[in-house]
Amino acid sequence: PSLALRLLAHKIQSPQEREALHALTVLETCVNNCGDRFHSEITKFRFLNELIKVLSSKYYGIWSSEKVKLRVTEVIFSWTVWFPQEVKIQDAYQMLKKQGIVKEDPKLPEDKILPPPSPRPQNSIFDTDEEKSKLLARLLKSSHPEDLRAANRLIQSAVRE
Repeated sequence: PSLALRLLAHKIQSPQEREALHALTVLETCVNNCGDRFHSEITKFRFLNELIKVLSSKYYGIWSSEKVKLRVTEVIFSWTVWFPQEVKIQDAYQMLKKQGIVKEDPKLPEDKILPPPSPRPQNSIFDTDEEKSKLLARLLKSSHPEDLRAANRLIQSAVRE
């Protein structure tokens, strides 16, 4: 997740409007479809600051188009709604308002208001069974065909479970 967000932030900061808007769409899709690990990365100041740079005239704000700035504002605002417990997102958005970068809360279009991300399963079978997890790791590292077949059978049985 951290590498994906670093790459997305780079694309969002692109001077090419179309590229930045597509990157924002990918970001929103990831937030909607990825789990807690991704969500914990978007709530870090390291990533939020990269989004804020698009809005701030000190950084890329002078080159960013108004469409991109509006979309970044919508994304951050929607996260304040979806993740009210995340203090860093709330703080970042309030700071934007205090500095006058965001004058009023954006009106999110109906087609952009998505439900909060659905909870994802916390643990896989291999997360709960440490012995199976270690066995699978050992079998996958092996170069013997029989070990790889055994790993395949182990994965298949886990899927059936």
